[in-house]
Amino acid sequence: MGTTATYSGGCHCGKVRYEVTTDLAYVMDCNCSICSKKATVLTFVPEDQFKLLSGADSLTSYKFNKHVIEHTFCGTCGIGSFAKGKKPDGTAMAAVNVRCLDGVDLASLDVKHVDGKSI
Repeated sequence: MGTTATYSGGCHCGKVRYEVTTDLAYVMDCNCSICSKKATVLTFVPEDQFKLLSGADSLTSYKFNKHVIEHTFCGTCGIGSFAKGKKPDGTAMAAVNVRCLDGVDLASLDVKHVDGKSI
């Protein structure tokens, strides 16, 4: 892809909905313990490029390891469509599961494989 656009996304049941502005030029498939079990393919954006439209009251969160990333998921359907955290420099960011974006063909993207298990 490579062109910046605004995408809609959310969970399976539709309670959690959001918009994210990104170019999908860098998406990653990480093999760390949580990413591999959730089968996420992620893109990262500054927090101001992510807007939660609905479902804040339906979200449950989970933190582990260093408790830096808030892994969110819908309390109804269980889908983890995004997470929030901070980059090492302190900048707030959102990690969005590209699989949860409406109308995005994952096969058309250049997915980078990241060895998060070794980090």
